[in-house]
Amino acid sequence: MRRLVTLIVSFAILTLSACSTHKPSINSDINLEGTKVSTYLRGSYTSVDDAKEKLVNAGFEIVATYKPVKKGTTIVFTNEILKAEAAKPGRAFIGVLRLFIDDKEKMISFTNPIYFGKAFMQDEYNNVVFSTILDSINKEFTDLKDSKDALTYDDLSTYHFMKLMPYYQDVDLLGDKSPTTADAVAKAQNYKKGKAIVFELKLSNTSTLLGYDLSKRTKKFVKKLGRENAAILPYCVAIQNGQASTLDAKYYIALSYPLLDMSGFMGVATVPGAIVRDLEKAFKK
Repeated sequence: MRRLVTLIVSFAILTLSACSTHKPSINSDINLEGTKVSTYLRGSYTSVDDAKEKLVNAGFEIVATYKPVKKGTTIVFTNEILKAEAAKPGRAFIGVLRLFIDDKEKMISFTNPIYFGKAFMQDEYNNVVFSTILDSINKEFTDLKDSKDALTYDDLSTYHFMKLMPYYQDVDLLGDKSPTTADAVAKAQNYKKGKAIVFELKLSNTSTLLGYDLSKRTKKFVKKLGRENAAILPYCVAIQNGQASTLDAKYYIALSYPLLDMSGFMGVATVPGAIVRDLEKAFKK
């Protein structure tokens, strides 16, 4: 079985089994066209505290911790490079990466910066930028392997699940536009006294990224589709120039679960609408 290759070293195409111990790394000068890029980087189990320490040692800032499933924790993290990329118009969702620590299955799973970087930055994607981030992760977490979940590099910037399904740019707008981003953030903070906000990350004077806690019923879709990809939560809201928006769940769920088939997708058909209903409550007048 040809291993899903996230990153290629020294221009060689590696044919390895799915249980290979090859550590993902990247040559930032290489042409990735036609290459399979894994959605996640799986590794050996470590505690939340140890993982936080390693992330800080790698130069990252811990933004939040979150419980997406029972016996599982997502660490949301960022750095100055990610924040600078996310401050660009329409790019706020790349402001954070996630590390899911599964105390039940005894494994960890990173969102791959190459995969989500290309998907969210699209034509503005800079391979040097995101390979540098990946290298920082690899220096502290030395046994990471590619997940079976993957898409071809060429397809990431124009990805959609199927015909008539949304693309990255087809975001859901949440409520009316506020006079300023600060006003929109204040709305979210006032809703339920801010208890639904997992994190607030200011990217610029006009752009803020919020992590949001979906309702207990809505977020059950993670358990149904597979807890190994639970890093999809917390769900994010971008506020740019006073307008709150979120990635269309039909896009984001499919991007985060690329092995999902039509039958599996139909099993969570009500979830995208439920996500929007959860999020827009915070941005009503």
